[in-house]
Amino acid sequence: MKNPLAILFLIATVVAVVSGIRDDFLRLPSQASKFFQADDNVEGTRWAVLVAGSKGYVNYRHQADVCHAYQILKKGGLKDENIIVFMYDDIAYNESNPHPGVIINHPYGSDVYKGVPKDYVGEDINPPNFYAVLLANKSALTGTGSGKVLDSGPNDHVFIYYTDHGGAGVLGMPSKPYIAASDLNDVLKKKHASGTYKSIVFYVESCESGSMFDGLLPEDHNIYVMGASDTGESSWVTYCPLQHPSPPPEYDVCVGDLFSVAWLEDCDVHNLQTETFQQQYEVVKNKTIVALIEDGTHVVQYGDVGLSKQTLFVYMGTDPANDNNTFTDKNSLGTPRKAVSQRDADLIHYWEKYRRAPEGSSRKAEAKKQLREVMAHRMHIDNSVKHIGKLLFGIEKGHKMLNNVRPAGLPVVDDWDCFKTLIRTFETHCGSLSEYGMKHMRSFANLCNAGIRKEQMAEASAQACVSIPDNPWSSLHAGFSV
Repeated sequence: MKNPLAILFLIATVVAVVSGIRDDFLRLPSQASKFFQADDNVEGTRWAVLVAGSKGYVNYRHQADVCHAYQILKKGGLKDENIIVFMYDDIAYNESNPHPGVIINHPYGSDVYKGVPKDYVGEDINPPNFYAVLLANKSALTGTGSGKVLDSGPNDHVFIYYTDHGGAGVLGMPSKPYIAASDLNDVLKKKHASGTYKSIVFYVESCESGSMFDGLLPEDHNIYVMGASDTGESSWVTYCPLQHPSPPPEYDVCVGDLFSVAWLEDCDVHNLQTETFQQQYEVVKNKTIVALIEDGTHVVQYGDVGLSKQTLFVYMGTDPANDNNTFTDKNSLGTPRKAVSQRDADLIHYWEKYRRAPEGSSRKAEAKKQLREVMAHRMHIDNSVKHIGKLLFGIEKGHKMLNNVRPAGLPVVDDWDCFKTLIRTFETHCGSLSEYGMKHMRSFANLCNAGIRKEQMAEASAQACVSIPDNPWSSLHAGFSV
C-alpha cells in the first residue's frame, strides 16, 4: 500500500529522522419509533448500535464519526432508547481539544457531540459488553453503563456501525482483548437463531474490515455488511493537518475517516427515502478510490447483498430537510484529496505536536520523546515479526509466508484458537502489538495455516526479542490483544 506522495514524504521523513534521532537533537424500550416499509408493507422498529472502538485524542476521528452518525439517526426520527452508543468519551473535554465540549467531523462542520447519549464509556467498552448488547443479554453486562441492549423483535431493522483500527481477523477495542472475527460472527449467528430481527445492516470502518466476514458470514442470515477495505488493505483517514481541506489550524489531529465521512456526508444531503444501500455503496466506493494511488482500497460487501436494494430510510429514517433532494452521485467531499493510512495517522499527530511546540519548551521535549517512543515501538514490532518469519521458514521464504493473502471466500485462518495462542505467545516474549501491530495479524494467521504451534512460536519469539522497548506502546499491562 502506498500513500499519496506528499503524505508519503512526510511519513518517510518522520521515520527517517526519528529513527536516527540523537538525545540532544531531533532531526526531524418504551414507545418505539415505527415506520412503514414501502417494499414489503411491514411495520417495524429502527434500532442502531454505534461503536467507536478506540480511545485517546490521537484517535479523535473515531468518536467524531460515531457522533456524526448519531446526529443523522436522530434527525431521521430514531429515539434515544433505540440508539445504543459505545464511545470512550475522552475527546470532547480532553486537554488537547482546542474547543472543549465540541467534536467536529468536517473542517467546516458543526458540533456533532451535543446530545449524544453515552451508554457505554471508558472501560465498559469491551467485547463481552458489545456481544451482550447485540444479544440483548442484560445479565451479561458489566460496569456502569446505561444497560440498554438491542431488544429488537422479529419485524425490526438494525443498523450497526463500527469504526476503529483493525487487522486481519481483528477489530480494535479501547480495552483488550480486541474483537476476533470468529467471535463476532458467532454472536451474529446467535442473534439470527434468536429470531429477534428482520434484517441487519452493518457498516465497518477499519483496516482489512473485509477479513472480519470473508468466509465466515452466511449469506442467508439477512445481514448485509459494507466494509471500508478488502482483506489485505488499509483503510484511510481524512481531514488531517497538511491535507486539503484540512481541519481548522488549531487542530493537530485527523477529524474523519475517509470511508466514514463518505457515507455520513452522503446521508447529510440526500433523501434517504429514495436512496438505496447499493447506491450509497457506489458513492462511497467512488469517493474513496479517487483519493488513493495504485492498488488503493476497495469498499467491500458481504452477507445478504440483496438487502442493498433497500432504502436507507428503512434503517436510518430521513431528515425532513432533505425531502425534496434528489439522489446524485456527485462527490460531496469536494475535490479528490490526499489520504493517509489509518495506521499512520498517529504520526501526523505526534509530528504536529512536535512541530508546533515552542523551541526549548517542555512541550517540545515531551513531543520529541513521544515521537521517539512510537517509532521505536514500530521498528521493534516490524523487525521482530520479520525475524520470526526468517527463523521459522528461512530468509527467502519468510517474507512470503508471513504476507500471503488467502483467496477470497476463505477466512484468514482455519484454527482461531491457534491464532489467539500464537499472538499471546509472541506478546509474552516481545511485548504488546498495540494498534500499529495489528497490521501483522495476518502473519500470525499464516503461521497457524502453515502448521506452526505454540512451542515453535515461543522458541522463535524468544530468539527474536532479546529485549522490549520501555514505552507505553510495548507494555503488556493492558493484557493480550486477543
